[in-house]
Amino acid sequence: MSESFSFQAEVSQVLNLVVNSLYSNKEIFLRELVSNSSDALDKLRFRSIEDKGLTQVSSPSIRLVPDESAAVLRIEDDGIGMTKEELVKNLGTIAHSGTQEFLSRLEEAKGDVSLIGQFGVGFYSAFLVADTVEVISRGAGADAAWKWTSDGKSEFSIESAERAAHGTTLVLHLKEDETRYASSWVLRDLVRRYSDFVSYPIQMTKTPMPSDEESESETAEAEWETVNEANALWQRSKSEVTDEQYTEFYKHLTGDMDEPLTHTHFTVEGMQLFTGLLYIPKTAPFDLYTREHRRGVRLYVKRVFIMDDAEDLVPVWLRFVKGLIDSDDLPLNVSRELLQDSRITRTIRKQLIKRVLDALAGLAKDDTEKYLEFWTSFGPVLKEGLHFDYENKAKLSELMRYRSSKSESWTSLAEYVERMPEGQSSIYYITGDNEQAVKRSPHLETLKKKGYEVLYMTDAIDEWAVGGLGEYEERKLVSVMDADLLLEESEEEKKERAEVAESLSGLSKAIQTVLEETVSEVQISTRLTDSPVCLVVPDGGINARMERLLRATERDVPAQKRVLEVNPEHVLIQRLKGMHDAEPGTDQFVELVELLHDQALLVEGSPIPDPQKFARQVTQLLERVTLL
Repeated sequence: MSESFSFQAEVSQVLNLVVNSLYSNKEIFLRELVSNSSDALDKLRFRSIEDKGLTQVSSPSIRLVPDESAAVLRIEDDGIGMTKEELVKNLGTIAHSGTQEFLSRLEEAKGDVSLIGQFGVGFYSAFLVADTVEVISRGAGADAAWKWTSDGKSEFSIESAERAAHGTTLVLHLKEDETRYASSWVLRDLVRRYSDFVSYPIQMTKTPMPSDEESESETAEAEWETVNEANALWQRSKSEVTDEQYTEFYKHLTGDMDEPLTHTHFTVEGMQLFTGLLYIPKTAPFDLYTREHRRGVRLYVKRVFIMDDAEDLVPVWLRFVKGLIDSDDLPLNVSRELLQDSRITRTIRKQLIKRVLDALAGLAKDDTEKYLEFWTSFGPVLKEGLHFDYENKAKLSELMRYRSSKSESWTSLAEYVERMPEGQSSIYYITGDNEQAVKRSPHLETLKKKGYEVLYMTDAIDEWAVGGLGEYEERKLVSVMDADLLLEESEEEKKERAEVAESLSGLSKAIQTVLEETVSEVQISTRLTDSPVCLVVPDGGINARMERLLRATERDVPAQKRVLEVNPEHVLIQRLKGMHDAEPGTDQFVELVELLHDQALLVEGSPIPDPQKFARQVTQLLERVTLL
């Protein structure tokens, strides 16, 4: 006699959401249901260790039985099965997840078992392709079997059934427009695409299956063949896996429709044994720079999926990497807390970093175009490694790419060094908000005249990254915006500069007096040739861009006084000197000094303190000029 049950009050609404919104790709229903069957086999294997009364079949498997004429697909396993109460509890509650409850009990018992999925929401993916689903199950150790039936809408029914042994059979009555999933060829393709690495054999019949009216003994005599490798792709030898298989696995793993730029497949043996298959994507996800971004490396233990977003294995500066790590040494019930303190985790993390950096170095050497494609998408993230990981600084420095004053494309530090003229001892760089802004910066004027190349650093992380880098091939990286910038000078040039500084000492003091609230020092510039003034960073200070970045993150940054450099050869500075010598401290002198300072602020990208005053002063200056 059939007994009807209503889903929980909210289940019908959630079920509709699951079927119509949660799964955008209907094909994955088979992966979900096969994973559930694998779970059931794992559960039985574990339970039989504790309960010697439970028996397992000699060769456990998962069987797919398609019937094209009836538009029906059956999925069978010899696993733990479910009792009547478990059918009601597990399948009558969305995302109840019998597996999750099982895991909770395991943690309490300090157990160790291989579990793949969650027998919760995944089960309901069956309704993506079926309008009616039957679940015939007999729990291990139970005397009776039961059948759960539902159309996935408002209710389900439970009635007694016949099943010779423990396990579960799902019967999917396919929708009219989904009958292709009763085709053996379609099913074989889906198994190879989504479930090839499931550790149990997934079998299909070589000969037509008998109808439901025939006995189970007749059904058992059918000839079966295994359609999956029952071997994880990453566990195969690299020589056995084609590029197409690597790409298809990447798409399956990540949902990315683009091919990856490159991959690395490796096995580490010795004190610990683990395998990795890591990919470098082509494009960056929209949330790469948000706190919500999840790292894309999964953790498996003995081919059993443990967790997504294994953040303890992947440093934040490699968060773009996708793929998986499969360890033979971690416990199968490993928690995130255990990962944080595990020596095995530290070893895996170290190897993961090494393999990714080696893969990127290989890509940079063998395919410049692809590497620059990577750099455009992920360069700013990789630069974070210079700040966070001193141990790998040397490898990372070889992977850096920058725009520069002498290169039309991206340039490496090695290429920069090759182009350095004789007599240049440092590597020069400038930071700024964008390439156009730094190109026009007055800080470059003398360096360009001397033929020195300057690297353009326009990513927000550059301010921290260049500090971590420090030097390359024993050549110090020097900011052209530093007050103590020392350019190579002859003895004659040094003597001439000292004389000029002495002749302008009175002007420098007068300018300092006008700007005493905002400028720490006024000095004669060796870097300016065309501009009258510029602001530079005193020793131990931070530049204007760093100041803005810190304030944007709500840091309490005190106002920074910078050094004002003046170009002694510029006509404006010469006229200011004439005004000061003739009549020190006039209103017009003060106004021009303030205008020059505001101009320097604008050039470095900083806001001026009083825009209205600045506009008024510019207008008055223009009026005086037009009256000349």
